[in-house]
Amino acid sequence: MIATLDAMRSQGVQMFHGRWLIEGAPRVLLFDLNTGRKWLDQWKGDLWEVTRTPTPSEDQEMTESVLFGYLVAWFLGEFVCHEKDKAIIAHFHEWLAGVAVPLIKKRQIDITTIFTTHATILGRYLCAGSVDFYNNLQWFDTDREAGDRGIYHRFNIERAAAHSADVFTTVSHITAYESEHLLKRKPDGVLPNGLNVTKFAAAHEFQNLHQESKLKIHDFVRGHFYGHLDFDLENTLYFFTAGRYEFRNKGVDMFIESLARLNYRLKAANSKTTVVAFIIMPAPTHHLTPESLKGQAVNKSLRDAISLIERNIGKRLYERALKWQEGDTLPEEKELISNQEKVDLRRRLYAMRRDQLPPIVTHNMVDDHKDPILNQLRRVKLFNDRGDRVKVVFHPEFLNSSNPVLPLDYDEFVRGTHLGIFPSYYEPWGYTPAECTVMGVPSITTNLSGFGCYMEELLNYGPEYGIFIVDRRLKGVDDSVNQLTDFMYEFCQKSRRERINQRNRTERLSDLLDWKRMGLEYSKARQLALRRAYPHEFPEEEEEEVWDWVPGQSQKIGRPFSVPGSPGSRRGFMTPGDFASLQEGMEGLSTEDYISWKLE
Repeated sequence: MIATLDAMRSQGVQMFHGRWLIEGAPRVLLFDLNTGRKWLDQWKGDLWEVTRTPTPSEDQEMTESVLFGYLVAWFLGEFVCHEKDKAIIAHFHEWLAGVAVPLIKKRQIDITTIFTTHATILGRYLCAGSVDFYNNLQWFDTDREAGDRGIYHRFNIERAAAHSADVFTTVSHITAYESEHLLKRKPDGVLPNGLNVTKFAAAHEFQNLHQESKLKIHDFVRGHFYGHLDFDLENTLYFFTAGRYEFRNKGVDMFIESLARLNYRLKAANSKTTVVAFIIMPAPTHHLTPESLKGQAVNKSLRDAISLIERNIGKRLYERALKWQEGDTLPEEKELISNQEKVDLRRRLYAMRRDQLPPIVTHNMVDDHKDPILNQLRRVKLFNDRGDRVKVVFHPEFLNSSNPVLPLDYDEFVRGTHLGIFPSYYEPWGYTPAECTVMGVPSITTNLSGFGCYMEELLNYGPEYGIFIVDRRLKGVDDSVNQLTDFMYEFCQKSRRERINQRNRTERLSDLLDWKRMGLEYSKARQLALRRAYPHEFPEEEEEEVWDWVPGQSQKIGRPFSVPGSPGSRRGFMTPGDFASLQEGMEGLSTEDYISWKLE
């Protein structure tokens, strides 16, 4: 490593080598891309010769990916010259890192490569453009579609990396299907995204954490809906959706339409349950609205005033009790609260009066009249009216504890909610429902998301474990909206005890999403890459050792017992890749890592 760094630094390339300050402290090498700009024109010309990829100068991301790719290929070439004893595997993620993959193959550098796409660049653009994506996937003219959207150069890099890598993988089966048609190579396997479950683990405390965080959300709701707080917070459910602002891809259009139908059904049933639905998605804003700030200020002022009166009443009551003699009457109300305190309280109560409805958005938007979320909320008439059983709060900023209106970090906010709703149309994996799961929060996702497909294959009775999957693949839009509405309505009918039991079951699925399990697929992919690069190193007799631990549908987790137990893994339990992901049957893989790996 030192000899490699010295060789590159002698040519003027600046690099920084150290440890990443996270769990495990992995080694990290950072390149100063600006030190490679003197070769940029030469590298762009070479990239055209190798991959026939244009590099428009106005695309800064493309320029930086070229610089990064060539510096990485340079580094790996130097490193191979100094490392003679060990095989080297280079794993590249996404098109931004993909430039180096075809370069390694063209230069015949003795390195085996893996390329993973988390979402195809063309697929994301097509879905954002409101096309019937999955029904027409095999018919797209990919070159023309990419050219029409001005992303041909990016698309071509991604395609070249997929075809040049020894092993090509994606993060889910739905993305593998997409990649096969758009990138024209069938992925060799699936490497699902995992979570560091220990970061979220709270053991038996997670129910208490839910209660603590819910009380903080109560405080926000009291301020935001002041003057219109005619619903019982103890009979209020908090739903939310969150993520990048991709109105159609993230299913926000379906979410809002379903909320409107849920509102109608709750009102028709004279339900006492109120739903407050949060939409947490960053969008261009000017600042917080005065009304949002005023609501929190009014709420704080009332709380402080009443706290002071409580202390004074307690003090007076204590003093009277000390002087009490037999035959004396108990203190009356007028003796405990002073006239001044009555005036102060009345002043605070008058400040709570409100002539207008509570706002549906907490910020002043840059393009209020063009914002898709606000326009659909207006279309379905969700205005936080007194008669509405579904209230809506659009918060166009990521959450953090220093927020003056909703002072909660995202993880803390999620723990305080009752249901996460992510009806995505395009979601290669889906970290948001996965995070809900490890924090014990039930969630709704779709069978067009990687997470939804994974859970659908893993669980026989997903709703029993708090995993609801909307069918967006085989149903029409209206049917899917009705199914989502049904899921939310049924959730609203649950008692508090039933919700507690469901959260317990949801949290017990955490181990299924742990990197300790998901990371095994990376080990399989690396061995597949080595076997393809160095087939002579793997004797023929080893091909008999093939993973076939738990094939087929019989390994789905069944319905939970009335007193729910953990869906804990049986000895020799499957990993995500055993759902026909890696081609172990054809490649005859075997290493100690996963042959000896057993969950107790």
